[in-house]
Amino acid sequence: MVTRARSLSLLLATIFAIAVQSPAFAQQSTTRIVTVHVNSVLAADTNEGIDPRLARMGPRLQALFSYSTYRLVSDQADKTLCGKMIVFQLPGGRILHVQPRQIDGDMIAMEIVLFQGPRPLMTTDLKLRNHGILIVGGPRYEQGMLIISIGASTAPPIKHAPAPVPAPAPPAASASASSAAQ
Repeated sequence: MVTRARSLSLLLATIFAIAVQSPAFAQQSTTRIVTVHVNSVLAADTNEGIDPRLARMGPRLQALFSYSTYRLVSDQADKTLCGKMIVFQLPGGRILHVQPRQIDGDMIAMEIVLFQGPRPLMTTDLKLRNHGILIVGGPRYEQGMLIISIGASTAPPIKHAPAPVPAPAPPAASASASSAAQ
């Protein structure tokens, strides 16, 4: 029974490795750039209102959470190729790993892992609409809660330019042309 379970695990690992190595996957994942934007917001009941830098997100935060204060603690953005992980350092010693896995039409499939030091707090796989935002409310931070906004957008596919065609070599000077020049 244990041998069957090990065989099944080995078979699944092999299938996964082959799928990841397939040319279709490699072509799709290496030709798209994904921009990931991460905001860390402190939500608390200190009656200080909404940070002006959160003007666009403020109404959404108020609809989702019932705090009187929302303050932007950090704002980060970076680009990565689809299939490559990107790491963000968050307040309170937290670390966020974001790995865009696949782009299908207007959807970006991603894996997100939130760590507190070396310990994972949350792991999720999701699909986010291009230019969409995921809001994660959770870990306690200072006098309130840390809210993490994760956005992703794609650039158009990178078009590989055709290889340049070498220019024809200039005609070789003939003996009569070089003697006429002298």
